Amino acid sequence: MDVMVVPRATVTALGFVLLGVALGTASGLVPGLHANNMALLLAGVAPSIPGPPLYVGMAMLSAGVVHTFVEIVPALAIGVPDAAMAVAALPGHRLVLEGRGREALRLSALGSAIAVVLAAPLAIPITRLMTAAWPTVRANLPVVLAGVALVLILTERGPLSKAVAALSFCLSAMLGLATLDLSPEAPLAAGGMLAPLFAGLFGAPVLVDAIGGEGVPPQDDPDVCLSRSGLAGLSGLGTLCGAVVGYVPAISSAVAATVALLAVPGRFGARGFVVATSGVNTANAIFALFALVALGAPRTGIMVAVDSAAVPLSLPHLLSAVVLAAAAGFVIVVTLGDWYLAAVGRIDATRLSLAVLVALAILSFLFAGAVGVLVYVAAAVVGLVPARFHARRANLMGVLMGPLMLA
Repeated sequence: MDVMVVPRATVTALGFVLLGVALGTASGLVPGLHANNMALLLAGVAPSIPGPPLYVGMAMLSAGVVHTFVEIVPALAIGVPDAAMAVAALPGHRLVLEGRGREALRLSALGSAIAVVLAAPLAIPITRLMTAAWPTVRANLPVVLAGVALVLILTERGPLSKAVAALSFCLSAMLGLATLDLSPEAPLAAGGMLAPLFAGLFGAPVLVDAIGGEGVPPQDDPDVCLSRSGLAGLSGLGTLCGAVVGYVPAISSAVAATVALLAVPGRFGARGFVVATSGVNTANAIFALFALVALGAPRTGIMVAVDSAAVPLSLPHLLSAVVLAAAAGFVIVVTLGDWYLAAVGRIDATRLSLAVLVALAILSFLFAGAVGVLVYVAAAVVGLVPARFHARRANLMGVLMGPLMLA
């Protein structure tokens, strides 16, 4: 009987993919570590990694994809508010408060996995469409971003929420204008202002609300309550929105999912948001790869890292890495997530929230020095505005959209 011999190159490539999976898992489990900062760290160490640049690129891309799967785990487990504040909580935290955290993990994993399946065949036709449309979009980018901002603001529920949404957008835009171009000295050479900005705007307010809460309550069974058609439809919606995020700068996954879900029946609620946002996040990794190949424009931190490392853009190799990483990410979320929720549930919520707040300040210092800590505190104050008045946190993406609108 002939024994099939696996080529050494294939084994080496799989080894680099597994390295990326391990890195993406580690980074995804760090609360507040933005994927772009993780990507910049990878870009900084890439030249010192022995191996063909293509395989290094496969590792970087694998790390980015797994990060999009795994980041839901600390997002659900840490910063769960008191039950009395459930109305103002993030959609995922509302599910955790209802004892449906294990289901939320699976919804996120399924949303991401289905998005990979859908995005791969759609990437070529959508890339052709976006390549043709990009000159027009680029010429009118401020108008496009202003339109998205208006949709976010005008679809808030009441006059007060609309006013708070507009204020949140303007304050975060001013914060972005004042800080994004700063290049302070920091311990990590691959630093930047995104770490303190995103940690303050989106991480700290959630943790502040969790102080005094009871943390993660006991969780029920992991059964998914959405129908297969609902899952497929929401994931498909997230996939299409991921194309927008992959090509149009400053449109985040949360913004894209929020706008898309305006057309989705309200019965999907928090579950719909979790599935759609996870789909956007992961599909974005695929569409951003095609955007880099077609337009030569890196749209995400991972693509910036791949571009800066001079990785040969071999789509068969890189897409294979994406698919393998997605399969690994699905398994990791489902197996590790339940344990993570249970472990965090045994820790005092106030102590955990304070510890993570301090950890985010340290992270801000590592990426942006003392200036980063000040920006983190300022961003946290701005981030509390929508949380206190029940407006969408997605309005805080004015931190990126505002500067681009005025550029």
